[in-house]
Amino acid sequence: MSSTNGSRSGAPSVLVIGAGFGGIGLGIRLKQAGVESFTLLEKADGVGGVWRHNTYPGLTCDVPSHLYSFSFEPKHDWSRRYPRRTEILQYLEDCVDEYGLRPHLRTRIEVTGARFDEESGMWRVRTADGEELESDVLVSATGQLGLPKYPDIPGLERFEGELFHSAHWNHDHDLTGKRVASLGTGASAIQYLPEIAPVTEQLYVFQRSPSWVVPKPDRPYRPRQRKLFRMFPWIQAISRFMVFLRFEILIGALTNARWIAAPYRRGYARRLEQHISDPVLRDKLLPDFPLGCKRVLISNDYLPMLARPNVDLVTEPVREVGRDRVITGDGVEREVDTIILGTGFQANDFLAPMEIHGRDGRELNEVWRELDGAEAYLGLAVSGFPNMFMLYGPNTNLGAGSIIFMLESQIEFVVAAVRQLAETGARWMEVREEAQTAFNREVQERLKDTVWTAGCASWYRTESGKVVNNWPGFTVEYRRRTRRPDPADFRLAGAPQPAGSGLQAA
Repeated sequence: MSSTNGSRSGAPSVLVIGAGFGGIGLGIRLKQAGVESFTLLEKADGVGGVWRHNTYPGLTCDVPSHLYSFSFEPKHDWSRRYPRRTEILQYLEDCVDEYGLRPHLRTRIEVTGARFDEESGMWRVRTADGEELESDVLVSATGQLGLPKYPDIPGLERFEGELFHSAHWNHDHDLTGKRVASLGTGASAIQYLPEIAPVTEQLYVFQRSPSWVVPKPDRPYRPRQRKLFRMFPWIQAISRFMVFLRFEILIGALTNARWIAAPYRRGYARRLEQHISDPVLRDKLLPDFPLGCKRVLISNDYLPMLARPNVDLVTEPVREVGRDRVITGDGVEREVDTIILGTGFQANDFLAPMEIHGRDGRELNEVWRELDGAEAYLGLAVSGFPNMFMLYGPNTNLGAGSIIFMLESQIEFVVAAVRQLAETGARWMEVREEAQTAFNREVQERLKDTVWTAGCASWYRTESGKVVNNWPGFTVEYRRRTRRPDPADFRLAGAPQPAGSGLQAA
């Protein structure tokens, strides 16, 4: 059995699952805190998380680059306001090299499960190739959008053409001149559809429900602007703050000040009139639920794409798939060569398919099923699972804003917890059940007044309607509440050890 080389007389050892923004950010802050006994495990062949796994055409971030980056590592030479996939991936690679994380990184390692040993206070982690690792602290940084969701449609397995999920784009399959069916009109589809529409012979866009679409104020940064950002970092800092402030205002539109969304609704109606001349098609594209109930989409070219003569929007539900066609509920059969599944991710299945066993052998997914959906104290810790923390866990997603800001809040909390374990000499720390229950009761009560409970179906909610993904307030509130673990909400186990952990302030 391998160990991450932690020392009970010094900093606890930390094992981090995932090397996307969360895992990389945590690794950086651990090093800055003087913790060297940590390992980043990544199942892919390199870092980046969703920005490595997803490669579909048109993949671009929907948060401006100055905010979609670590506050402690600003990048002054972003090529444009909304960064493309390749540039984000390079940024993360540069962060790994800049902060010396390569020695702590292990790629092509897939974690299948972990079990907490109460006697030793250690986590024992299993990998797909049969290796066993152990560490004092276990952190999941796998995110919410990593496991593709495949639709349950009869006949998919007998389709004889090319079929793939947007998260596993087949770049070897040339779509030129093909008849293509795209199932889904979410955040991925709205980016790749305008890219592929011009080359296809026929593109069928299958929509279950319409979405609110807002413009993307994207533009390249001119060399002079990038030079100013480099010479005067405070200019970029102001830009970052203004973007942050705008998103905080938009959060109000999704929670307790829905009147803020009125200009966006009117603007969408105007753009429908501008780009879609067919009144029947316009009606199909107008949502009947509040803005933000489902994820708001950002695009300048989605609506013009739908007006192309070789593009058909299909709103009739798919009944089944044949060997060379898609059949809808009204009996219409559409012959296609290719099916693209733009059907999103299993966002409610946190940590799946890993099996995590805590105290008394309880399995985390079973615990969450008993609770009617995932929940965690501050989205970070679960009672019964000591020394385990999650980044981008339950109820920490945003309807507007940068998840990097939320991740940095969570990272500081985890580093503070590691420091507390080292300073007290405790074997483990665990959130109290009553603290977790009170927190989640508060969250669910506040969510009742938000747009996410307005009746639409979205990946924010479980089948029963419980919102398990989104944070119900402003990000500044979350930052305040996660500055450090509240001693009243945690219990420590184990005898104290001599002082002198060697930890430094980050």
